Amino acid sequence: MKFETLKKRLNRDRPMTSVTLRMPDDVIDDLKRIAPLLGFSGYQPLLRTYVGQGLRKDLEHIDEDKVSALVLSLKRHGVSDAVIEEALAEVTHG
Repeated sequence: MKFETLKKRLNRDRPMTSVTLRMPDDVIDDLKRIAPLLGFSGYQPLLRTYVGQGLRKDLEHIDEDKVSALVLSLKRHGVSDAVIEEALAEVTHG
């Protein structure tokens, strides 16, 4: 994830949009029960955390798929494994 995107996501004053979501009563009851045990002020912040975690996981997976596709394309174009590994190391470790 890009640094600027991460910085924006850590901002507590980000704009929010209300969303109506129908969920079974027992799920809401469980969220309300577990939220304070996990240190959340209520079930909605916990629900936002669960959604955010799943979203980050999926976004990471998509980004990994793009990197894998790029690596395969570079190999098809004759770029050596050593050059690809060096470039990946440079990007991931700065």
